Amino acid sequence: MDFTLPEELKMLKDNLRRYVDKEMIPFERESVTPDEELKPEWRVKFEQGMKDLGLWMYDVPEEYGGLGLGIMTRCIIWEEMARTIALPARHASITGPSVRAILYDLPPMLKDKYLYPVLRGEKHACFGQTEPEAGSDPGSMRTTAVRDGDHYVINGMKRFITGAHHADFIQLMAATDRSKGSRGGISCFLVDMDTPGVKITARYQTMMGDRPCEIVFDNVRVPADHRVGEEGEGFKFGQKWLGVGRLHHAARALGVAERCLEMASSYAKQRVTFGEPLSKRQSIQWMLVDSYIDIKAARLMVWEAANKMDAGQDVRNDAYICKVFADEMAFKVADRCMQIHGGIALTTDLPIERMWRQQRSYRITEGATEVMKMVIARHVLKTY
Repeated sequence: MDFTLPEELKMLKDNLRRYVDKEMIPFERESVTPDEELKPEWRVKFEQGMKDLGLWMYDVPEEYGGLGLGIMTRCIIWEEMARTIALPARHASITGPSVRAILYDLPPMLKDKYLYPVLRGEKHACFGQTEPEAGSDPGSMRTTAVRDGDHYVINGMKRFITGAHHADFIQLMAATDRSKGSRGGISCFLVDMDTPGVKITARYQTMMGDRPCEIVFDNVRVPADHRVGEEGEGFKFGQKWLGVGRLHHAARALGVAERCLEMASSYAKQRVTFGEPLSKRQSIQWMLVDSYIDIKAARLMVWEAANKMDAGQDVRNDAYICKVFADEMAFKVADRCMQIHGGIALTTDLPIERMWRQQRSYRITEGATEVMKMVIARHVLKTY
C-alpha cells in the first residue's frame, strides 16, 4: 500500500499549514474569549481565509453545494487545523455550516425545514444522546418516546449536550422500545428547541472551557413525521455520524501532537541549564523520539482507515483503534511537551496547557478509551 500523498494533497497540506502558521497561531490567544469561544470578528477573518484557500464547505456533498471532499482529504485538513488553539475544537467550524450526517438522510419535507436552513447558516443543530445513566452505554437510555396518534410524547433528560444553548433544534435519541436497547429500541427525532416542554436546566463548566448543557423533556409532543428513518433505527444513524467523528478525533490528535513536538524540540534546543541545552540530555532526547515515533505510527493508522473509508469499506473497528491510539498518543505527547517546558507550560502564556486539557477530555468524549477497547476486544476474540 502506497501512503505517499498525491501532489494535490501535498499542496493542500502545505498551503493550509502556511495559513495556520502565519494567520492563526500568532493570534491564537487574542482570537478566543475567556470561555474559549471564537470571537465573532476573528470568525469572520478565518472564514474568509478558508474561502480564499478554497476550503469552504469542504465536507458538504456536491449535490448540496459543497466540495464533497473524501475522508482522506478531510483528515489532512483536520490535522493541520488542530495545530492551533485559535479554533476551539468543540465549536462551530470556520469552513462552513456544521452539518451532521443524519440531516442528509432526511425526507424532502424535513430537508426543507432543517437541512437547507443549516446549510444557509440560518439554523444550528445539536446532538442529544448522552444521559446521566446512559453515556457509553446508550442501551440504558431512559429518555422515552411513546407514540400517541400522529405524534410522539417524549420525556427524559439529556446531559453534556454541546451547543444546545444556541441550537434551533436537537437531533434527539430516545427509546421507543426499552426492552430492545440499542438493538432496535432507539429512534432519532428532530425536535425544535422552542417546543413546549423543552428546557435547558443547567450548563456545566468543564476543563475544556466549553459549557455543555443539561436538557429536560417534559411531555414534549413531536410530530411522528419528525422521526428520522424507521422506528428503532436511531442508533444506526448515530453510529454513522460517530464513525466519521472518531476518525476526526484521531486526525485532530495528530495535529495537536505535531504542534507539541515542534514546540518541545524548539524549546529543548534553546533552553540552557547547567551549562548546556536541554536537547543534549538523553532523557529529553528520548521524550522527543518517543513522541516522533508515536505520531508516525498514529498517522499511518489514520491514513489507512481514511483510505479504506473512501473505498467504501467497513472501517468501524479501524475507527475505534484510531481513536484509542491517537487520542492516548496525543495526550502523552502533550504531557511530555509540558514536562520539557517546565513551569512556563503550566501558564496560559503557552498553548500547551490548553492542548493537554483538550486531549485529556478527548480520552472520554465520543467513546471513552475503555469502551472503545471493549468493542475492539470483541473483534479480536472473533478473529483469533
